[in-house]
Amino acid sequence: MTSVDIEPRPLFYADHLPPRAPEAIDLVVIHCTELPDLETARRYGERVHYPQSQTGNCGHYYVDRDGKIQEWVPPLRIAHHVRGFNERSIGVELVNRGRYPNWLDSRRQEMTEAYPDGQIEALAALLMHLAGSLPALRWICGHEQLDNEWVAAADRKTLRVRRKRDPGPLFPWPTVLGASPLAPFPGRAPGN
Repeated sequence: MTSVDIEPRPLFYADHLPPRAPEAIDLVVIHCTELPDLETARRYGERVHYPQSQTGNCGHYYVDRDGKIQEWVPPLRIAHHVRGFNERSIGVELVNRGRYPNWLDSRRQEMTEAYPDGQIEALAALLMHLAGSLPALRWICGHEQLDNEWVAAADRKTLRVRRKRDPGPLFPWPTVLGASPLAPFPGRAPGN
């Protein structure tokens, strides 16, 4: 197993998320936070979106621009990070502005922030670590591959925009795939 420096920073509801066996995890989903910084992402992650379970939306791991990694949800808990694939996947969030703050504005769908080398190197180390500790882990994909729903644009309801575009066009897939033992996920979202 590869050694990587991961700071435990569990969300207050992490222990309320359903448990799962390591053998159930075969996929890593790469996200970008689409927020300006890690602390803004933390505030969002701490919001309760599911009152019955008192849990929210979050990934398992967060990789900051400087390469620091935090674990917000242990991998053997099911986090809410991608519709339809949570039970089998690990969510890795990269701090990146994405389309912030105009996520659904049809005039501002560009994602212009590049991913720094240190952040990508830390991601590669995390992927090696996860592959060494989760026996069934074999696939990787972006959030946009699994959630490709089109929704009404915020500025003009007659226009449609992609609900999720992360990690986006500037994510260096060849570099990440070349440094990881994981293969591109062959599946798509149900119905797509």
